Amino acid sequence: MGVPSVLPLPAAASDRAGGPSRRPWGHMLLWTALLVLAPAASAAGTPSPQGPPKAVVRLEPPWFNVLREDDVTLHCQGPHGPADGPTQWSRDGTPILAQVQPRFSFKASLSDSGDYRCQTGQTGLSDPVHLNVTSDWLLLQTPSLLLQEGDHLLLRCHSWQNRPLFKIQFLQDGVSRRYSPANSSFFVPHANVSHSGTYHCSGFIGRMKHESNPVNITVQGRRDDSSFPVTIVVAVVVVIAVVAAVAAVAAWVCLRQSQSAATLTQAEEAAKTEAENSITYSLLMHPEEDPGLSDYQNM
Repeated sequence: MGVPSVLPLPAAASDRAGGPSRRPWGHMLLWTALLVLAPAASAAGTPSPQGPPKAVVRLEPPWFNVLREDDVTLHCQGPHGPADGPTQWSRDGTPILAQVQPRFSFKASLSDSGDYRCQTGQTGLSDPVHLNVTSDWLLLQTPSLLLQEGDHLLLRCHSWQNRPLFKIQFLQDGVSRRYSPANSSFFVPHANVSHSGTYHCSGFIGRMKHESNPVNITVQGRRDDSSFPVTIVVAVVVVIAVVAAVAAVAAWVCLRQSQSAATLTQAEEAAKTEAENSITYSLLMHPEEDPGLSDYQNM
């Protein structure tokens, strides 16, 4: 944060008359305020950009866990949309040389599990996105295992090769949360911390009942970022009020000292004047006798 230049204020009449100077107090209080407010302003500022923005890997469909032979599509996106130009893909740090397009699709196999990343000439290396491929009859799918309070909670009970699924049940920590004859989705529009837990689903494929493996989902309380600027403003107001109060006290002390000095000077002047008047009056009331006048009176 740039520190604004401060021009010295012209001296007051009392300063020019020899009274105590107020400049050191003003400068000290100003620098104290700047030092206190500088960390808050820098914390609220926008960080300077460092290099190109990161690319983003997006899964389609959005499930990070899929069954063998499911169709999976990976998208490499820039900050504002699909990436342009040749794309570098990697899985678990190993380049996928055969893929140079920002989008590619494949049928999932067990060997396709891993962390995928991408990068283009206009973007930096993306964060990893994990894809987990399993072999089972039934799988509970979700876009994310970690949610913030207020986010959507979406669960899907998925069968191998999309075989018809009936009598579907979703359970949280062993307690049934939803039952449907044929709807394989469970949706919560605004999740809260009570939706954290271990989920699994069950259903019938033909005449056989199957259950998925459990999935642990955590819903965290959302941090209210909007209160941060309010806190900064309140802190600034409090600091300004404190500085103003200290400045007022300092000015009052200086004023009292100036008034005391002026009062003392006036008292000295009054005493001196009174003394001179007393001497003059005494001389008028008791003049010294003239010797010549005495002799004349005697004669």
